[in-house]
Amino acid sequence: MVRSRITDWNPDDTAAWDAGNRMVARRNLFWLIVNVHVTFSIWYLWSVMVLFMPQSVYGFSNGDKLLIDAVASLVGALARIPYAMAANWFGGRNWTTFSSLVLLIPTGGAIVLLAHPGLPLWPYLVCAALTGLGGGNYSSSLAKADGLFPQHLKGYALGLTGGLANLGSATIQVVGLIVLATAGHQAPYWVCAIYLVLLAIGGVGAALRMDNVVAHRAGLSLRNVRAIIPVPDTWALSFLYLCASGSFLGFAFAFGQVLQHNFLAGGQSHAQASLHAAEIAFVGPLLGSLARIYGGKVSDRIGGGRVALFVFIGAIAASAVLVGISTHDDMVHGRGAPATGLTMVAYVVSFIMLFIFCGAGKGPVYQLIPAVFEARSRRVDLSDDDRRDWARVRSSALIGFAGAFGALGGVGINMALRQSYQSAGTATPAMWIFLACYVIAAILAWARYARPGQVGQPDARPVNSASADLKVTGSHGPAATSAVTASKSERP
Repeated sequence: MVRSRITDWNPDDTAAWDAGNRMVARRNLFWLIVNVHVTFSIWYLWSVMVLFMPQSVYGFSNGDKLLIDAVASLVGALARIPYAMAANWFGGRNWTTFSSLVLLIPTGGAIVLLAHPGLPLWPYLVCAALTGLGGGNYSSSLAKADGLFPQHLKGYALGLTGGLANLGSATIQVVGLIVLATAGHQAPYWVCAIYLVLLAIGGVGAALRMDNVVAHRAGLSLRNVRAIIPVPDTWALSFLYLCASGSFLGFAFAFGQVLQHNFLAGGQSHAQASLHAAEIAFVGPLLGSLARIYGGKVSDRIGGGRVALFVFIGAIAASAVLVGISTHDDMVHGRGAPATGLTMVAYVVSFIMLFIFCGAGKGPVYQLIPAVFEARSRRVDLSDDDRRDWARVRSSALIGFAGAFGALGGVGINMALRQSYQSAGTATPAMWIFLACYVIAAILAWARYARPGQVGQPDARPVNSASADLKVTGSHGPAATSAVTASKSERP
């Protein structure tokens, strides 16, 4: 049956939580996760479809295929803020149902396009852009999950939602592998057909089993997004998320193509290269998605700052190995030469480690977001209930903003690799850029959140106690609006 509209929701009310709100939150979270997992898979649809598209048949180069992925990644990034807002304004049930069912259009469109080789590139770019709407569901689901659970469970709830959503990038690659292994490289329509069914199941399930929980609706208004823009932590956390999530997204889009490119350069046929690439490509997103779940859980225990620092140090090590291997291979065998077996093994292992570290890195960043605003709310002249609402609305706004900003990293990964292959014939220049970003992220994580006494530490109070005259006023109650006036002398 169709569920209810819940207008009075306070997950930090322990009595109400124990009396039944816990079960309501879990039921809604279940269908949120089902739908975001499937829609996240659709976002990555073309990262699998390109494996079925030999250049001799479709006429698209490796650079063209990376461009298709970049367009999907870009739209997914740009859709995240409006999607996160829409989920709270239209209700979790309504928006989850609509946003899942609308993806039936590009999924069916992909079947039509792939059945007619010889078409120009632009229809594929349009279809990829529409599949990018699946990336917007990520932020809307996280925003709803953030509002459903109390502060002490946010890290785990966001980690579980984000991790199982990210798992969609691995799931669709496993589906592609199964189709390649059973039906061959000329039957991509089976992948789309499977997901047409899954989208329908998720959309109907959301319509019947979810509630329209009106939780901190004002937190995702344009005015509240503008309110967080001047906050330095907004940009610090968004950059950390760019390095973690952007890397995961970009590598998940490009990993299969990079592998296929190397296998083709080694003399394999398109069918062989596609199958071998698919056999490996899903492992990185799979392990990275699982690491995302535990990254959030561990952050709840020891603090997001420490976990963020650790994962970026790990990413530095993995990317340094990639840079070393790629540079050595270019010097010994020449740029664009087929990779040796040992080089391919080292590439695969290093990339998988990057997936794990970057996947785990998303958990602590999202754990830090509510922790930062909870700490800042202690300097707001409001009652306890309004202060908690003040923190929640801004946390949700930053979750949406950071999610969109971070997803742009996926575009950067694909475009950097595309330019690197076109200009240098190798991925080495792109690898150097990735390494530099991880070094900056590690320094930022240490300086801002991992040092003793910083917000990223358990039970830490904000180290900068400079006074701030923060006042929230408005027609819907003190914490429900975004009219924030702050002393310009406030320091983060």
